[in-house]
Amino acid sequence: MGYINKRPLRSLGYDFVPSEYLPEGENEYYLRFQQNPVTSDHFRPLTAEEIELLISLGNESTNWSDVYVSKAGFIPDQIRHSKFHGLVRIGKMDEIYVEYRDLRLASGIYHSQIISSDIGDYCAIHHVRYMAHYIVSNEVILSNVNEMETSSNAKFGNGVLKDGDDPESRIYLELCNENGGRSVLPFNGMQAGDVYLWTRYRNDADLQRRLHEITDQHFSSKRGYYSVIGERTVIKNCHTIKNVQIGSDAYIKGVNKIKNVTVNSIASAYTQIGEGCELVNGIVGYGCRIFYGVKAVRFILSSFSQLKYGARLINSFLGDNSTISCCEVLNSLLFPAHEQHHNNSFLCASLIMGQSNMAAGATVGSNHNSRAADGELMAGRGFWPGLCVSLKHNSRFASYSLIVKGDFLHELDIRIPFSLISNDVKNDRLVIIPGYWFLYNMYALMRNTSKFTARDNRKLKNQYFEYDVIAPDTVNEMFNTFQEIEHAVDLLATDAKIAFWNVESDFQDDILLQNVENSRRKVVLKKPKQVYLLFKRLIRYYATTQILGFIEEQSIDQLRDRLKTEIFSRKQFVNVGSQLIPGEDLQQLIEDVKATNLDSWVDVHERYHQLSRAYLDEKFVHSIASLQELVGKPTSEWDDAFIRELLDEALDTKRWIRDEIERTRAKDYESEFRKMLYNSDEEMEAVVGKLSDNSFILSQNKELLEFETRVSNLIQLLK
Repeated sequence: MGYINKRPLRSLGYDFVPSEYLPEGENEYYLRFQQNPVTSDHFRPLTAEEIELLISLGNESTNWSDVYVSKAGFIPDQIRHSKFHGLVRIGKMDEIYVEYRDLRLASGIYHSQIISSDIGDYCAIHHVRYMAHYIVSNEVILSNVNEMETSSNAKFGNGVLKDGDDPESRIYLELCNENGGRSVLPFNGMQAGDVYLWTRYRNDADLQRRLHEITDQHFSSKRGYYSVIGERTVIKNCHTIKNVQIGSDAYIKGVNKIKNVTVNSIASAYTQIGEGCELVNGIVGYGCRIFYGVKAVRFILSSFSQLKYGARLINSFLGDNSTISCCEVLNSLLFPAHEQHHNNSFLCASLIMGQSNMAAGATVGSNHNSRAADGELMAGRGFWPGLCVSLKHNSRFASYSLIVKGDFLHELDIRIPFSLISNDVKNDRLVIIPGYWFLYNMYALMRNTSKFTARDNRKLKNQYFEYDVIAPDTVNEMFNTFQEIEHAVDLLATDAKIAFWNVESDFQDDILLQNVENSRRKVVLKKPKQVYLLFKRLIRYYATTQILGFIEEQSIDQLRDRLKTEIFSRKQFVNVGSQLIPGEDLQQLIEDVKATNLDSWVDVHERYHQLSRAYLDEKFVHSIASLQELVGKPTSEWDDAFIRELLDEALDTKRWIRDEIERTRAKDYESEFRKMLYNSDEEMEAVVGKLSDNSFILSQNKELLEFETRVSNLIQLLK
């Protein structure tokens, strides 16, 4: 337990920075004055008459000569029943009240204790019982706040050390693994890609050392920085606000504690934090919403994300445009567009690579198959563990894996994308239906792409987040699927093998996969030939849409020239925080960090932006290389007739996608079990809406018409 120290009252508000940490020739205010560089002629000391009036209004100070007020306007009558200690500077005042929503308070300082702080122009400070070492910007409202404190070694949520700090006190985020083996230093502005680099390449000691270095050099180790409240921010009915940097236009109400946290907020992307929340050792991005009993400790919440309804986020990073409600997330790295809404879902020690959704009762990352807390789970984008799914360490899932309710008692390595994965309990086997989303739920698959794009609220989209379901990463997984199927078919009897490869054969048998589940039971792949042909069709469609876009952006002649002269090879892409980066470019980025060519996080982020600007062309090249590999015909031999054939086929595929979208949605209107709760079709339509009015289907109809026009126009050019 700490000791209660007794010191002279006149020293209250002074010696904020211990003398041994002050640079020669500097006083305890030098960093404060850098943070708030108000010109020297902005303030003046109080007059004797003003001091006398202030005292008569119930105000106190141990040293009135250190209370300064604005030369542009000071009204003593608007400071009542307050105490001032140390150097206090008070901004411009006027006979006004300030208003935010239904809260209306007189400008000035009332029933508050202010210690060594700067107060901006036209602020309303009411019943702030203790505020020490703060810079409060203009037009701020503070009402009914218990404690607002700042330590001389405050880090504001960043994982850095200040002069004299014990190295053991440094804050780390222990991500992807409960034993801390993938820990990173959090910092304001950290992106999902940064965390991916730091957590994945642990064997590269030089890289790990450099990442620590550029993080440390990003911040000053000096003591004496003040907490900051940005312009037009409102804080009311809160208990403890300590060691914070809060941006402008934030709205904070009813919180229990915000300690060692940076809250980013601007007028166009303001952040709100609501009742009963406790945030400790973290970073909150722009435009976030945090409400109703949230507990977050050692965390980063990226921009335009939400924590709600008692969510617990501990030792975790949550990417942009994500939502977590009610549930518990521990030691996890979650890329953008993650959704988790249910009170009984649990996510631990996982890397989830975006556009994911955790259903009720899902338990992901349990380590009950091991006594050690060092297991991990990794899932590609589009990961969707269904109701009451239990998954264990160590497991890995390809993109758009959908998992059926059940306890999965063994480690899994699912390498085929768009799969439905289920336990066949009766026959004690694992069953995988590849391409499930395209075959049985096209509506949900394509609607998610549209939804994620629409919900990307970033104001500055200088990183290209890939939301398309058919993209370099998923296409590469389709090629891996061909290898998986080909290997499994090779193990079949001769007659079955011949039947599979026979173009005319309607091969309906299942095949068995190897090295998928850490058990002795069978792993069955359903409809292998159907998905083999489906993935080939999708790869051709992917390439054709890229060709179409290239010609519209460039020209048919430029396409012909590139096809004739360029050598295309299919690259591997890495999902780096929802930005797809060619593997060779990512390796170059890593080498440049190690060689100090990239010497700051600003430099690293600029490289992300450069790679984003190049991505669409990289995607085009990848699509051409993929098609070339698929058809076994070099691009130099692709003539106009071949392009026309691709366009006709792509138009058929687009029509099939649109038809499947409507068909899979129509099932909800045709099922007798769906309809049984309604007295009539008319009542059902009144409740859920008409199928013909479905906005997503209507948008797809429009998109198909536009696609038909684009293809028709291009075919005319090729004649």
